[in-house]
Amino acid sequence: MSTIVPTSRPQQSESDTRALIGAAGVNFQVVLVGVRGYFKKTMGDPNKNDRGIYDDAIFLVSPRLYLAFNANTDPSRYGVNQKIGKGLTVLQAGVWMYKLGLHGITHGHPYEALVQAAPVTVIRDGGVREIDFLALNIHRGSLTSTGSEGCQTTYPTQWEEFIAAVKSELAYYRQEKIPYLLTEA
Repeated sequence: MSTIVPTSRPQQSESDTRALIGAAGVNFQVVLVGVRGYFKKTMGDPNKNDRGIYDDAIFLVSPRLYLAFNANTDPSRYGVNQKIGKGLTVLQAGVWMYKLGLHGITHGHPYEALVQAAPVTVIRDGGVREIDFLALNIHRGSLTSTGSEGCQTTYPTQWEEFIAAVKSELAYYRQEKIPYLLTEA
């Protein structure tokens, strides 16, 4: 049986992550940096971007903190979102604004997560480009699935540490929104 999570957390250096933030012109105290395909060469098919595994990374960066998390930045599968009859979404590389909010409201088990604070750009399976508020949250995945129809998810055993650190840093720096810089490995 293959695993859906790497054996270690991402090891990208803080200086490399801060260089990405600087190159993107992001000027906030607290920033999230996602790296799609971070574990591409060591998990799944090394010649393509896999879905359904935590082969990506998310880094939380502030003046006083640098943390790395195993993550997923793709839908769990290919196909159509049956609830809306459109292709699943892939968030495009760029800088997207998020804020604290609730995820899972429509499923009846809401919990605190990061929700869109501005429109995002996606490519839907099938090739359609869309810019909108699409409920593409940053939330907890599951142990057996990345739990995403286009959201960004962290491995569930790392979720509590992730959301607590994000909340703490946002409060400490009095920052209401957090930029999420998504890059390609």
